[in-house]
Amino acid sequence: MEDLSPRPGDLDALETASRDEIAALQLERMKWSLGHAYENSPFYRARFDEAGVHPSDLKSLADLAKFPFTTKKDLRDTYPFGMFAVPREKLVRIHGSSGTTGKPTVVGYTQKDIDTWADMVARSIRAAGGRPGDMVHVAYGYGLFTGGLGAHYGAERLGCTVVPMSGGMTERQVTLMQDFKPRIIMVTPSYMLSILDEFRRQGIDPRESSLAVGIFGAEPWTNAMRQEIEQSFDMHAVDIYGLSEVMGPGVASECVETKDGLHIWEDHFYPEIIDPSTGEVLPDGEMGELVFTTLTKEGLPIIRYRTRDLTRLLPGTARSMRRIEKITGRSDDMMILRGVNVFPTQIEEQILKCHGLAPHFQIELSRAGRMDQMTVHVECTPDAADEIARATSAKSLAHYIKSVVGVTTKIEIRDPGGVARSEGKAKRVVDNRPKE
Repeated sequence: MEDLSPRPGDLDALETASRDEIAALQLERMKWSLGHAYENSPFYRARFDEAGVHPSDLKSLADLAKFPFTTKKDLRDTYPFGMFAVPREKLVRIHGSSGTTGKPTVVGYTQKDIDTWADMVARSIRAAGGRPGDMVHVAYGYGLFTGGLGAHYGAERLGCTVVPMSGGMTERQVTLMQDFKPRIIMVTPSYMLSILDEFRRQGIDPRESSLAVGIFGAEPWTNAMRQEIEQSFDMHAVDIYGLSEVMGPGVASECVETKDGLHIWEDHFYPEIIDPSTGEVLPDGEMGELVFTTLTKEGLPIIRYRTRDLTRLLPGTARSMRRIEKITGRSDDMMILRGVNVFPTQIEEQILKCHGLAPHFQIELSRAGRMDQMTVHVECTPDAADEIARATSAKSLAHYIKSVVGVTTKIEIRDPGGVARSEGKAKRVVDNRPKE
């Protein structure tokens, strides 16, 4: 893989500013954001008044802990436009979630918000090794999902040529990559594995493709999957983080020269880590739930949003801004199986250890009598499809899961292509346990 370290002058001044300079800017912007939310969002005015706090109570960054949290439920309860802090006519774009688990969440952007978003995604692409003039193949979904258009506008802002492919039509994805020769792909990591399968199905060596950088986000993924993708394509695989409630992709990004966690763009997003049970703010370095406060958003300022993502805050390395570790899971993705906390990423790590298994899987939870059971449906590789190889792979995977995760698991080995593919975020868990 080529060396993609930034050249002198590539970075924004704030990316290498001192911590004191960053903190001073954050405090100034946080005072504005709290005041903007209180003065212009009836939701936040009521929430602050109920908690007995006022924007003027913020004298230091630590004072943010006095203010109440915002949750996804708040966005659903105020559906569609109840949390906006500008008149609807001032919004230039609206995005929203799918609403598959209830009412969708709706977010809105002023033109300034869109410009900030594009700047942050451009910064993220550059941190991943992208440069002006690169061709970027965007295979995130377009539409109400923020991934496609967020990546698109950011790549254009950096000065790249964008191929707005969106998701699906995997055969055509590969054909266009072969014809157009993009240097960068932006896509969910699970769908990148489907693209990898299609390269191989067409008899094309993925290591000979033009891709030098993959920027992967929208779902948790492991360093083991990073190695799988990097080795298969001879490319850099870099993590990008975001969520629509805070902005979209581009809230934080890994830097290609270190790949040691995601630098948060702290000039626009203030992070905290809290104890998920008590809400207490934890010191940097401790594992907990990630919380964000937006510092510059006009249309939908977000104060102390509980992301449910589990990680920890670490000092900056390639940049001055602090890092988060790769997201290990979400507090609402966590499965509790016979008293043991289990995350899909833990299962993925064990699958990638096993010879003869492909990294396509789905976890099924069921109940036999009073006992919860977990079945991992996973594919064999074409060279390990006979019964003896399947039995060996199943035994190895069950052993790894028991040893590392601590639960006994049933393993079902399927034929290649036997696990449903995702063209967006992968659906890793199917919970068939009876509702209480």
